[in-house]
Amino acid sequence: MAETTARNARKMRTGIVVSRSGDKTVTVKIDYRKHHPKYGKMMTISKKLHVHDENNECGVGDTVRVMETRPLSKTKRWRLAEIVERAK
Repeated sequence: MAETTARNARKMRTGIVVSRSGDKTVTVKIDYRKHHPKYGKMMTISKKLHVHDENNECGVGDTVRVMETRPLSKTKRWRLAEIVERAK
């Protein structure tokens, strides 16, 4: 039971697949909005995450949910949780 509780506390993010980097790896772009610290204007901040896709299910343009995990390689720290919506 303790393992399930710890696993549920992991960070989850939703983003769009922008690249299929290599075998079992995709690049996901995460967008979020925050206030500028001095001027107060809303800014859109983008981050690119390298995500482990075990079954090579994702395609470019898919909306996916990713979960934080242990380091899998030099840059991969996230893994695919689910595909929310396929690209059209």
